Amino acid sequence: MKYLVSISAVIFLVVVLASFRTEYAYRPGKKNYELKIPVGFPKPYIPEDNQLTEERIALGKMLFFDPILSSDKKISCASCHIPQNSFTDSTRLSLGVNGAMGDRNSMPLINLAWSNSFMWDGGVPSLEQQILNPLTNHKEMNMKVEEVIDRLSSHPLYPKLFKKAYGTKPDAASLFKAIASFERTLISANSKYDRFYYGKDRSVFNESEYRGYLLFNSEKAHCASCHSGFNFTNNTFQNNGLYKEYKDQGRYNITFDEADKGKFKVPTLRNVALTAPYMHDGSIETLEEVLDHYNKGGNDHPNQSMHVHRHEDEKLSEEEKVDIINFLKTLTDESFINNPEFIPSNEKN
Repeated sequence: MKYLVSISAVIFLVVVLASFRTEYAYRPGKKNYELKIPVGFPKPYIPEDNQLTEERIALGKMLFFDPILSSDKKISCASCHIPQNSFTDSTRLSLGVNGAMGDRNSMPLINLAWSNSFMWDGGVPSLEQQILNPLTNHKEMNMKVEEVIDRLSSHPLYPKLFKKAYGTKPDAASLFKAIASFERTLISANSKYDRFYYGKDRSVFNESEYRGYLLFNSEKAHCASCHSGFNFTNNTFQNNGLYKEYKDQGRYNITFDEADKGKFKVPTLRNVALTAPYMHDGSIETLEEVLDHYNKGGNDHPNQSMHVHRHEDEKLSEEEKVDIINFLKTLTDESFINNPEFIPSNEKN
């Protein structure tokens, strides 16, 4: 029996490795990083002026986990984006320097190389630019860019690492590019769902998970109307009827279009079982409560999405809700949250 298990493990490893293709470009004097692109995923967006190298990713990872970027030297990017929580945290609103409470729930960092806008309101068009927001926000890291660069320049290691990665001393552009480089490597595509859908192994789902999969993609549940595609998001902005009156107006704060009031970016559902609490303000604690919200049809905001509605004949039964939640749990990627490449070297076993 142990030999059968070993052979099965080898076959599975071969299937997983074969499910990736590699994309990179050669850069003289740099160690190329081979970005593994899962089957079913489109070509990622990587800026021409920030192509991936091992040096850039290593620098970005070091910066991501370093509290030197915050004014009190206690808060790092990883303080609110914890690897074991799929790079979010478990609090409704994250705490920044001096215990300051943020305004929105921390978003998970998953498959960002395929995102075309960032933040809950989509107000930032690139991963490099996104980093400026938490860095300078007084409720988060509360730093001036100039002060960060001064700290990095006087650090015993960073000047050499910036020189190796970007051929320059520490500066704002290279700081943002390095962290973005690391974040683009955070690829999740090895869940039970991926083995079922892309690996064509129908046997991995039990009956409840399969019923949930069918319901998720059905006209009755409407889940896949917004949470679609390889990353379980259509990257649009939707008002899901969370409130009749929104304290945070979301996308409207960017566009000033009345039709965008209460609209927020549709988040990925990958690893969703690990990313509670939910919604832009972390106001819903559990997946069961999320389904209850959608099952009642929202709260009838004027801008509410057409996909958030419920007639009596469309309401989900208790068994159907359990099936959908069981399906959502198949999106958990244990290899992603336990990947040693995504945690600091001093925390590796």
